[in-house]
Amino acid sequence: MATTIPTRDELVRKASELIPLLRRHASWTEENRRLHDETVEALADAGVFRLRRPKHFGGYEVDSQTLVDIGTALGQGCGSTSWVASVYWIPTWMASQFPDEVQDEVFATPDVRICGTLSPSGMAAPVDGGVVVNGKWGFISGAHHAQWQEIIAILIPPDGQPYPIMALVPMSDLLVVDDWDTSGLRGTGSVSTVAKDLFVPAERILPLPVVLQGQTASKRNANSTVYRAPLLPVAAASSVGTIVGMAKGARDVFLKRLPERKITYTGYESQREAPITHFQVAEATMRIDEAEFHAQRTAKLVDAKGAEGTEWKLEERARTRADIGAVVRLAKDAIDILATASGGSSIYSGIPIQRINRDIQAVNLHALMHPNTNTELYGRVLCGLEPNTLYI
Repeated sequence: MATTIPTRDELVRKASELIPLLRRHASWTEENRRLHDETVEALADAGVFRLRRPKHFGGYEVDSQTLVDIGTALGQGCGSTSWVASVYWIPTWMASQFPDEVQDEVFATPDVRICGTLSPSGMAAPVDGGVVVNGKWGFISGAHHAQWQEIIAILIPPDGQPYPIMALVPMSDLLVVDDWDTSGLRGTGSVSTVAKDLFVPAERILPLPVVLQGQTASKRNANSTVYRAPLLPVAAASSVGTIVGMAKGARDVFLKRLPERKITYTGYESQREAPITHFQVAEATMRIDEAEFHAQRTAKLVDAKGAEGTEWKLEERARTRADIGAVVRLAKDAIDILATASGGSSIYSGIPIQRINRDIQAVNLHALMHPNTNTELYGRVLCGLEPNTLYI
């Protein structure tokens, strides 16, 4: 399927033009614990769901640096919206690892949205023609607007050791449990899904270690620079823009309130005049700049390795985990500085900084993004030890 692929500047511009709409719907999105339908339609119109869709299905196959720029723009408007968009990018990339006939089915839906998780919280039993899966998966961001989900389950073969598999299943085959009631990232709709005695045909199953290593089962995508990379660096590069965008969004809303805000019980009629404010804004901005450096470093590495088609070193894999941890830590620091400087009136729900602050707290707790976990992993590898995780 031939398609005209917009330039990077065009795609980023379209994403940036959505910022007012995303901000307008941000409170509704948080209150209703899912994206607004108008938001989803606007993302589709801007090409956001085609960024990691294969070109022969009308997709764009953009590089990681483009994802960072677009994720940053969306994150400035609404952290939950950008988070869901980035989550869709990752399983879409994963779906592009499946055999071509499976992709024919999945990508038959225009602007198909695929959600998923890397948590192996299901069990799979082999049967003729495939497996039968039972399990429950949590934190399924964007499930309400998705058509497919990638599930991870532990396959127990009749002979040999159990191992994790990745399976593609239609959302209509899963039970959606509306249990997403949280303090942060509420708008992501990260509900749980359940499979009960669900048959999955063999062609829609891949061993998870194969995907983690970037060994595609697709013939059409085998030579694409986008699809020949390990999963975790791809996931890191797909996510970091959202986090940088949240920090930039916090600075935007802080500066917007700044001229008219007094500092209560002081002589400052405008917070903008206070030297402490100058220090706080500069400190937050420097941390945002540092976060952006780590985000771009990961994206550039993923793009360069894909273009070269060279093997990834263990240290490079670990560094991408460290980079995303650094992005989270620095963005959280920046947002905390600005939230602390926003005064008592900022605790009202109509003031965006409090929502952004709660959202970054939630991101900071994510198992694959936690700064402490990722820094420890990087240091472990630098010290010459084997990683104590498959997720690298």
